[in-house]
Amino acid sequence: MTTTPTSPTPAEAAAMLFEGNQRFVSGQLQHPHQGAEDRAAVAPAQRPFAVLFGCSDSRLAAEIIFDQGLGDLFVVRTAGHVAGSEVLGSIEYGVSVLGAPLVVVLGHDSCGAVGAALTAVQQGTAPDGYIREVVERVMLSVLAVREEASTDPQQAVEEHIRYTSELILRRSSMIAERVADGRCGVLGLSYRLAEGTVRQVVGHGV
Repeated sequence: MTTTPTSPTPAEAAAMLFEGNQRFVSGQLQHPHQGAEDRAAVAPAQRPFAVLFGCSDSRLAAEIIFDQGLGDLFVVRTAGHVAGSEVLGSIEYGVSVLGAPLVVVLGHDSCGAVGAALTAVQQGTAPDGYIREVVERVMLSVLAVREEASTDPQQAVEEHIRYTSELILRRSSMIAERVADGRCGVLGLSYRLAEGTVRQVVGHGV
């Protein structure tokens, strides 16, 4: 008789991510769950231990910077990690259907979307096309720390991570209920591109 593996707690899932990032930073990568046997094992079904909602930046490849493999992370990415209904539905799927006990919002320094929003606020201009919609969604965060971000853009990056994390809880009653009863956590992390490190900005239920 086989037994179903027990899902980690939100705190345990967060620890797995931090440990993987430490391996990435130190260069002691394990490259877990990336072999032919792992591919075959996860083909019938997936059971990721975290939903990773991050910026689409090409330098922010989640499985690499957290040293994870096939079936470990359910990844959703948009420019500036802006969250619309499709994103929220994808996150809810990862939590409610796949059973992930942790949702991570991953932002980073030198974010182009945050930089464009800062420019739009400071100069009163905005880009054309659909990029404008991305920038306008980020501007809500930038406006909250406008003065601080004028000298330290990282303030805007971290405020946007906080804003997105709290938006998920406000918009998704399903995730909010799971956080309230301890079944899920929401964690906001900031990634440093040059160093490769992540730092917690905000945490709910973790």
